[in-house]
Amino acid sequence: MRFINEFRDPVQTKALAREIEQLLSGRKISLMEVCGTHTVSIFRSGLKSLLPSSLRLISGPGCPVCVTPQKKIDTIIAYARRPDTIITTFGDMLNVPGTESSLREEKSRGADVRMVYSPLESLDLARKNPKKKVIFLAIGFETTIPTGAATVIEAQKAGLDNFFLIPAGKLIPPAMEFLLSQGDAKIDGFLCPGHVSVIIGTKPYHKIAKKFGVPCVAAGFEPMDILAAIRELVILIKEGRAEVRNLYPRVVREEGNPRARKITDEVFQPADTEWRGLGVIPKSGLRLRTEFEKYDIILTDPVETPPSRENPACICGEILRGISDPPDCPAFKKACLPAHPLGPCMVSSEGTCAAWYRYGKAE
Repeated sequence: MRFINEFRDPVQTKALAREIEQLLSGRKISLMEVCGTHTVSIFRSGLKSLLPSSLRLISGPGCPVCVTPQKKIDTIIAYARRPDTIITTFGDMLNVPGTESSLREEKSRGADVRMVYSPLESLDLARKNPKKKVIFLAIGFETTIPTGAATVIEAQKAGLDNFFLIPAGKLIPPAMEFLLSQGDAKIDGFLCPGHVSVIIGTKPYHKIAKKFGVPCVAAGFEPMDILAAIRELVILIKEGRAEVRNLYPRVVREEGNPRARKITDEVFQPADTEWRGLGVIPKSGLRLRTEFEKYDIILTDPVETPPSRENPACICGEILRGISDPPDCPAFKKACLPAHPLGPCMVSSEGTCAAWYRYGKAE
């Protein structure tokens, strides 16, 4: 339990919370945790109840399933309906509602949709089902993108011509810049994602801090990790220093993971892409490089989809931009429930609405 128990000490946790309150002295500050795992950890550990009301924690667009636009969801469902196709995906995608259906609904109607724990499992399925097109949903941030890249390279080495991707990877730093440039949400500092920072390092955040005058602190996910990062942000904001700090040094380095970045760059290149609720953000997504484009099913075998539309009762987009909280939504805990979600923020284990629903009573 090393690096877990020592970061959950209740005495030190409460001491950190008191120190944060003393540092604030009633000053109002808004911090955004970009990562959905931070959001869940904050709620699950009851940190909001320890922190002063003058400190607002805003949940950002740190859930890859949540920020996948409706058109992409509908495209995925259209492929699932093809009888010659096997869809492989991480679990959160199954229940995300499209315009007319979801992957789970299509599976109940006979579609071959399979949950995997690694994209490499898709290669085994492709080998065992040579007459089927196996399509992996490459949805994720910098954390999972390298394994998708490694899978493409392995598919090429093996000469598999029935393995494909739907590329939907997204990059966190451009989204952080976009949120600050829009000015919709008041963000005084960023609690930077731990998992993503393991891959990209802390170097990309320096540009954001310098350009927008907003401090950035990389943090782990245990209560003391988060509170220590919040304390650091409060100090930097009070002193007017837009700097970057790494408070997760046990796994995060300034340079990140060079091998993971290298394999990503070998297979993918930056591209403009759409985020649910945010619109198109320049160079915030990834597309396959020319030599690997044959693995992009949308390019090699396009499918028609009906016009897409989001549920008008869902404010997931506003929540992802940090301008609304789940209780602001009239459907929250009423028409929108985990068993019957109106939008992806209630589906994903990292979704803000799911976190508020599951742990919000404790706040």
